[in-house]
Amino acid sequence: MTNRTTRRATAVALAAAALLGLSAVQAASGPGYDDPNNWPQYHRSYNAWRFSPLDQIDKGNVRKLHVAWIHQPGTITHGLQATPIVIDGVMYSIAADNNVFALDAATGKVLWRYTAKLDPVVKEVFYGSASRGVTVGRGKVFVGTLDGRFVALDQKTGKQLWSTQLTNMKEEYGALFSSPPQLAGNILFGGTTGGDQPIVGKIFAVNADTGERAWTFEIPRDDPKSWPGDSRTKGGGSAWLPGTYDPSTDTIYIGTSNAAPDYNRDSRMGDNLYTATVLALDPKTGKVKWHRQEVPNDTWDFDSAYESLLVPNAQGRTALVHLNKNGFVYVMDKDNGAIQNVWQYTENMNWSKGVDPKTGLPIDAVFPETDKQKLHCPNLLGARSWNHGAYNPSTKLWYSHGMEVCNTVTSAKQGPVAGIGQLSLGLSEITLTDPPGKKADGWLGAFDPLTGKPAWKVRFELPPLSSVLATAGGLVFTGDMRGNLYAFDADNGQELWKFNAGSGARGGPVSYAVNGKQYIAIPTGLGSHAPGFLTGAFPQIRNLPGGAALMVFTVD
Repeated sequence: MTNRTTRRATAVALAAAALLGLSAVQAASGPGYDDPNNWPQYHRSYNAWRFSPLDQIDKGNVRKLHVAWIHQPGTITHGLQATPIVIDGVMYSIAADNNVFALDAATGKVLWRYTAKLDPVVKEVFYGSASRGVTVGRGKVFVGTLDGRFVALDQKTGKQLWSTQLTNMKEEYGALFSSPPQLAGNILFGGTTGGDQPIVGKIFAVNADTGERAWTFEIPRDDPKSWPGDSRTKGGGSAWLPGTYDPSTDTIYIGTSNAAPDYNRDSRMGDNLYTATVLALDPKTGKVKWHRQEVPNDTWDFDSAYESLLVPNAQGRTALVHLNKNGFVYVMDKDNGAIQNVWQYTENMNWSKGVDPKTGLPIDAVFPETDKQKLHCPNLLGARSWNHGAYNPSTKLWYSHGMEVCNTVTSAKQGPVAGIGQLSLGLSEITLTDPPGKKADGWLGAFDPLTGKPAWKVRFELPPLSSVLATAGGLVFTGDMRGNLYAFDADNGQELWKFNAGSGARGGPVSYAVNGKQYIAIPTGLGSHAPGFLTGAFPQIRNLPGGAALMVFTVD
């Protein structure tokens, strides 16, 4: 094709886009840009960018953002923690106790509602009520339930099509699905809670069309060197956040949690594979393609459960960028897990002298010791909680929250765990506290995800727990614990819009379009166990109100 032909084809494409009300940015294609009007999966695209190609709402008009509609699900337990899914003008969301809604995405009208019939055992579990979303595909809406099932609903009616029990709640200490299972072709996969409990953590896979079990991956590896004695049988290591599926290589990326007991390693003096590990799995078999254990013998509750961000590098390849709770970001070859770089994310870190950028292993780790109190930075919630960051391919910046909070821990030998709602923490005391010589706080930062070079930071008195949304309009949306919702300039962090929602944000903001109009949806309602843990460092959290309202904004 000649240059003149190429220019003419481009001009025709842009003209067509303009007729459709789309911009040049929206006309781009490929992962992260495709399907611009929808938010079809948990992170919108398989590369986990949480980036919307829509730019109708931009820096010039975001101050005119106003409420389009509000949906209140009717229960405020643990707030709204979900990331809504939007496909062809319909929004699918979930509230406490597995209440699923299909809503008209332009008006908020309820199209159908599904209320799960849950086993009474859910009243005994530790990680109760909350859910982080649903998955939509193959004509179905998929739910991971609070009583250990995968459920498929008819996408048009909400009628239950199949239900598969995957965990034995009584024997597995209430291991349940707090996150939505994800699709990998016709395979539906996901892990449970239970990293802090005396179980063998598992990742489950079923046939998405029938619910028939396909494979089960036991995370603690059956290896006496890795797990001496019977430590494996109560080693925890669940995969409690959604994994991602890369269709270009037919690979599942999913992170696993800490080993149990969390803070005492006396009975598990090995590397404790595959806990605190990023796994690359074959979706058809569940076999490991490669793994990267970020924290061998994890004794700080430093999970590897967070999102696997796929980012293009200067060589034209794609790197896997992964934040660990331990305060470091690991940059890897996405095809084999080889370390390309490691950079420090948190400002306050004392649990090791660093991470070797060649091996990815910690340097001179400072382990908890039985009956000794020690100060560890970052804290058990991590340098960031599970609230996800967002990547803008135009600015090439990754926008993500941080919390500068430490904790004192007194390790203790773990005895029998009494009930299914109890945790196997291996401690006699834990208290969240300020970093040495500083006041605990939080921030929203913009970084080069490959090098860690910072572009800007915005400080918050209380660490924000909302996920982040980046848009092609040059905006970054998020919320804080006090209930303020924000739009920041993606280039410099300047605050461009602020709205008081009345209760803190914990879920995932999304953007979508219906009939040519762009919307911003932000789940609100402070919830999860994180705010309770944080009261040690921030007692004012006790006075913050609960809530649960899905708030949707637009401009005229």
